[in-house]
Amino acid sequence: MEQITWQEFEKTDIRVATIVAAENLEGARKPAYKLQLDLGPLGIKKSSAQITKHYKPEELLGQQVLCVTNLGKKQIGNFMSEVLVTGFADESGDIVLAQPAGKVPNGSKLM
Repeated sequence: MEQITWQEFEKTDIRVATIVAAENLEGARKPAYKLQLDLGPLGIKKSSAQITKHYKPEELLGQQVLCVTNLGKKQIGNFMSEVLVTGFADESGDIVLAQPAGKVPNGSKLM
């Protein structure tokens, strides 16, 4: 694995957000949800997430997740994703969300 410097890592802006809305993303090649995320001082941002195997939309409301906020926008089908919601692949390759162990203020930066 290629090593990066501390300064390179510091360029990645990873923050916590609370999911305030979740619904099926129509038109995606793989099953996904479109999420609305409260990033506190950064406002409400949109993201798509391929997390349909482990989560139902109604279960996601109020959950906090880790998001990369400085990758720029990405077109997903007919949806424009503004941040990247992070997670880990389980043994089947399905995504499990990366989440803080306890509640923290929306918009908090990963240290």
